[in-house]
Amino acid sequence: MNLELVVDARSNGVWLGLLRDGKLIELHEERGNSDFAVGDIYLGRVRRIAPSLNAAFVDVGYEKDAFLHYLDLGPNYNSLSRFVKDTLNGKQNVSDLMYFKLDKEIPKEGKISEIVSSSQPILVQVAKEPISTKGPRLSSEVTLAGRYLVLVPFSDKISVSQKIKDQEEKDRLKDLMERIKPKNFGVIIRTVAEHKSTSDLELDLQNLLEKWKTMHANIKGAQPPKRVLGELNTTTSILRDLLNADFTNIHVNDTTLVSEMKEYIQGIAPGKEKIVRLYDGKLDIFEKFGINKQIKTLFGKKVPLPSGGYLIIEHTEAMHVIDVNSGNRKGADGQESNALATNVEAAEEIARVLQLRDMGGIVCVDFIDMHDKENNRILFEKMKEFMKSDRAKHNLIPPSKFGVIEITRQRVRPETDIQTAEKCPTCNGSGEVQASILFAEEIENNLSYLLGDRKENHVTLLVHPYLEAYFKNGLISRQLKWFIKYKKWVPVRGITAHHLLQYSFVNKQNEEITL
Repeated sequence: MNLELVVDARSNGVWLGLLRDGKLIELHEERGNSDFAVGDIYLGRVRRIAPSLNAAFVDVGYEKDAFLHYLDLGPNYNSLSRFVKDTLNGKQNVSDLMYFKLDKEIPKEGKISEIVSSSQPILVQVAKEPISTKGPRLSSEVTLAGRYLVLVPFSDKISVSQKIKDQEEKDRLKDLMERIKPKNFGVIIRTVAEHKSTSDLELDLQNLLEKWKTMHANIKGAQPPKRVLGELNTTTSILRDLLNADFTNIHVNDTTLVSEMKEYIQGIAPGKEKIVRLYDGKLDIFEKFGINKQIKTLFGKKVPLPSGGYLIIEHTEAMHVIDVNSGNRKGADGQESNALATNVEAAEEIARVLQLRDMGGIVCVDFIDMHDKENNRILFEKMKEFMKSDRAKHNLIPPSKFGVIEITRQRVRPETDIQTAEKCPTCNGSGEVQASILFAEEIENNLSYLLGDRKENHVTLLVHPYLEAYFKNGLISRQLKWFIKYKKWVPVRGITAHHLLQYSFVNKQNEEITL
């Protein structure tokens, strides 16, 4: 398995495409303003208590109040609350918890009105980003995530990732943490910590303690609402969580980002910074790696399958519904085996689409009916296998008697929604086309102006792939006729990101030529 990260720095932000063996599995947009991202820690102020919901609404600076449920306070809320109060009052001058006496844990079935009061300052962490009309979802169980460890203040518990199966290795990691972690700090050991050296884990722990120290310093004298500790940006958080031996290349089209990423990788995985490469090709970076084409294929209502089948994906307020169709697929082994093959292929693509679009909540998948119970069991096992690589928490329910598999998937940020339907640039959606518009002639007239009147030496035409085929088609193509006429070869490049009747001209430096 090869993982590649493609980073496209644009004027309005940064887009990141994660490829596994050339297939797009994750797409992220990183805007300049990264407020209210998952993991950000805020000093907020309680606006009101809602006893009927056993929750509080907290002002963290967002346009809508954020939501904090009693169960998200965390068992050690009293200790955290006193730490924050003493820090604001100048009584807690150090971030170290060595001599901090922990308070009694709050009851699991308690009421928030007995723990939290209106107008009080409160330290919270964003658990879910603002989605649709809802404000952020908060937690007061503050944790700090590193590459190998997660630091849990006001706790002494050491937990090990369930994905580490080797009991001897689990014991080694636990013993190590017992020796090096400070008092009143708990630790969750992540999967990537398996077989890592003492020095690597100790360095990660020190970095997390420095973060805690920074957060403590930012709380002093702060007036809520205020962000006191920001999570890493999307690019570095992906590298922190995913960077391993499977990562083969990171392609970036911006020199500043290349330097920043190399410096970050050098700190977390010395020697791996060599995989960061500057892309300076003429084609757009997403075009070069086939990401634009995959986006248009995978973000529409109809998602094609390689064998000829397809998925229909419908979005409602309550859930997502996916219908599997065999389309024009032909199988020689009978209807049942053909249905199984189509369903397994669809399951693999569904697992990819859920992760790519970051679809959360309830997802109902209507697979093609199969009468053999063993085939339904095979399909369910395959679906679980394909979902294993998904980092979001998820649960699957076996196929019902109607062949429907239900999936619940954690939703922590807004779903990635990219419109793939294109408005006709000729009629602007009116349905009427002006007969006088001859598109190919318009391009040729502009080309004649650039090469003849403007005396441009290097002109490249960028068009939709359909038009590229039109201009290159035939032994004596239009492209060849241009060469005979102007004595200059005009390269024609198909750009999948272009609309059908969109075109542009670029020079040798790949800069657009204005007409």
